[in-house]
Amino acid sequence: MTKIGLAYVKGAVPGFEDFGNLPTDIVKENGLVNGNKASEELDALIIPGGTLIESNDINIELNKEIMKMAKMGKPIIGICAGFQLLSNQIDIGRKSEVPIVKDGLGIIDVEFSPLITSDRVKAKVFDNSFLTKNQIEDVDGFHTHTYGKVVGDAKPLFYSKVQRMNYGDTNEAGDYNIFSGACNDDGNVIGTMIHNILDENPILVENLLNQIDAKDVDEIYNRNKGVKKYIQSEVGINTDIKIPQKKINDKPKFLMIGSNGSDSGKTFILTGLAGALRKRGYKVALLKVGPDVRDIIPGLYLTKDYMHEYSSIKIGHLGWSDIKSTIAKLNSTDYDIVLIEGVMSVFTGLLNEKVPFSAAEIAMSSNIPMLLMSGVNKGGIETAAVDLVAHANMLEKFGVDVKGILLNKVYNQDIFDNVVPYIKNNTNVDEIFSVGKLKLKTRGFTPEIEIRYDLFTHAALDLVEESLNIDKIANMASEVQFNRIIPFEEIKNTVK
Repeated sequence: MTKIGLAYVKGAVPGFEDFGNLPTDIVKENGLVNGNKASEELDALIIPGGTLIESNDINIELNKEIMKMAKMGKPIIGICAGFQLLSNQIDIGRKSEVPIVKDGLGIIDVEFSPLITSDRVKAKVFDNSFLTKNQIEDVDGFHTHTYGKVVGDAKPLFYSKVQRMNYGDTNEAGDYNIFSGACNDDGNVIGTMIHNILDENPILVENLLNQIDAKDVDEIYNRNKGVKKYIQSEVGINTDIKIPQKKINDKPKFLMIGSNGSDSGKTFILTGLAGALRKRGYKVALLKVGPDVRDIIPGLYLTKDYMHEYSSIKIGHLGWSDIKSTIAKLNSTDYDIVLIEGVMSVFTGLLNEKVPFSAAEIAMSSNIPMLLMSGVNKGGIETAAVDLVAHANMLEKFGVDVKGILLNKVYNQDIFDNVVPYIKNNTNVDEIFSVGKLKLKTRGFTPEIEIRYDLFTHAALDLVEESLNIDKIANMASEVQFNRIIPFEEIKNTVK
């Protein structure tokens, strides 16, 4: 019987993609598969993305099994962080004055350093591996990484065409090719930064099955269903938080998490809410306004949900899927609730002549209700209250239903209690929430720079459940339909 392993360890995102529906067995941190060593039990291994390097979540026993399988000539495919693990070293010191270098396993002769891309991509293929044989056309997939600059002497397999890097467009033509895949000298170990590479390119799946001489393909796909069921059985990884199997809403209900600026903690709150709702049995979809889908990955770590082609909502030329088609696709799914993370302030980009170009316009387009929030760490609780009142009232002018207001990183409950009447008396918002300040004891809590999914998500889930009425927030969500994109002239007239 053919066995294809999937590394299932803290910090990994095994639900992020389907890996061609190939994994038949789970490989735990101890390197064992059904009580036996992976190198003896498996015909091939897939190592998913995540924060494996930042988190040091691959322990020595699993590392040994990976090394053994590589030496035995068995196929290994590492995706994103899985590729990094197979490399020589990784500099994770983004925004650090000095490099922070982590050692990889040294199986593929490349090194990594900071480079941000979050594009849907087409990648040029070099036919010099078992995986890429007969793949003449470009492969499809997506990038979402912070440490994606690859250099080294390994055999190149893929060069991805990207439109944006490090928050900026690449050039006037809108594309730029970056090194995104390589293999070891023996050709059996492959690393790539391209997610969904096995889901969207059937020739690659066929090549892997041929490489391991799989005769029992139907059995592989049947066993894969059991792997998916196992993955979907708990919130996060190795938490033992079991997910109730039930249908809650007849149709998906939507709620946007918007804010008055960056560094408000939207990603933290969205992550905690996603985990808390999943824990209660909700099937949760997560979307991001704009291109930076890295922000919803911690939530996907908890929910084990897929990164869809509509997970990034287009604003202007940035993002993957327009809001009209996104709403239509989601309304035909079995999700119970859809949480949408805004981008920067809900009004950032509002007066750009490209429409829509802000989170507010996305909410306006489809009457999406909003939980409006602010961090209080910069200007204090009082300043945040005044700012949120202004934001809520302007959103009301645009027809956006602000269902609740949340002050995040609250350092003094008495001051918060004193500003609640001010907010209620000056808006039509009745539900005012507070979330306390997270006490950081270690690195790894900064999205977009250095994040450890297991630590970040555990803290987010605990603090959100401790601070918020989850059922009350779930009831803020509502069914929506796309209405229209508000014309720029109408936006300008409303702002006056």
